[in-house]
Amino acid sequence: MAFLQLEGLSKRYGAIDAVVATHLAVEKGEFVSLLGPSGCGKTTTLQMIAGFVDATAGRIVLDGRDITHAKPSSRGLGVVFQSYALFPHMTVRDNVAFGLRMRKVPAADIAKRVAKVLELVRLAQHADRYPRELSGGQRQRVALARALVIEPPVLLLDEPLSNLDANLREEMQFEIRRIQCEVGITTLMVTHDQAEALSISDRVVVMQAGRVTQIDEPYKLYEHPRTRFISGFVGKANMLPGDRDNAGQPQVRHAAGDGELTLSLRPEKIDLLEAGNGRLQGRIVTRYFLGSQWLYRLDTALGEITVVRRNDGSAPLAEGTSVGLDWQADLLRVLAADEVPA
Repeated sequence: MAFLQLEGLSKRYGAIDAVVATHLAVEKGEFVSLLGPSGCGKTTTLQMIAGFVDATAGRIVLDGRDITHAKPSSRGLGVVFQSYALFPHMTVRDNVAFGLRMRKVPAADIAKRVAKVLELVRLAQHADRYPRELSGGQRQRVALARALVIEPPVLLLDEPLSNLDANLREEMQFEIRRIQCEVGITTLMVTHDQAEALSISDRVVVMQAGRVTQIDEPYKLYEHPRTRFISGFVGKANMLPGDRDNAGQPQVRHAAGDGELTLSLRPEKIDLLEAGNGRLQGRIVTRYFLGSQWLYRLDTALGEITVVRRNDGSAPLAEGTSVGLDWQADLLRVLAADEVPA
């Protein structure tokens, strides 16, 4: 049996199904992200696990114990909220120690555990500061330390990086993963940021309209999305009409209109060649400089296609340039129809 199991977990608000019959098995020490757009049910799922929202149906089993109807305080889970929810009148040390004091842990043990976790999150030198004296990233570390110091069986992260700027987000997502690996704690993170989920998770759970649509390792999820929604939400993708060749292999239909199949082709998997070469002809309409990459939008007989090329230091292709497009046939992915409305 998995360490944490969701068995047909559901939440209904009147006529609205916020979460529908969700099944998920999380192994001990695993880092799993719940990924999806706003309103897909990921935060509601996390709140049911934490005990802040009552489940309408289904079970939550933690280490063999049914906690579906247990009070939040008796579950012993560590939670990091989107807002961090720090006490502004308390120092870093006192914020981190708060949960232990509520549990009436002896003062000597509190001092040791707080010191240890502050070292873990690299905030020992800021123990006597107040939240207002800290940067956003430092406040996020305090919230993480406060959740970890009670030594919970599971750590729940609700959009923990959403209040940080882009550069700090990237730095902190790797810091969260470092800390999680060092402690070895089972972790569930809610995020709407696909890059965040793909970069630090062992597995990603994609949710759409209250339903789980795919659970996979990040690389497999990106390379083999099941549906049109997943292909477009997890990274950029070109949706192309297709059918099957005489050998039964998927191929792009080189004319506008619907095909027997819907195929996904990632922008970075397309090569740009001199006009007249390749599988398809196109003209560069716009280009965008992304630092490490150039993104091109091309007009083709199949409609607009996006291509991403590595910035190798050479001059970019000019808008209006005619080019050929080519790709390896085995990089085409056949997509199933979306299972729920977008």
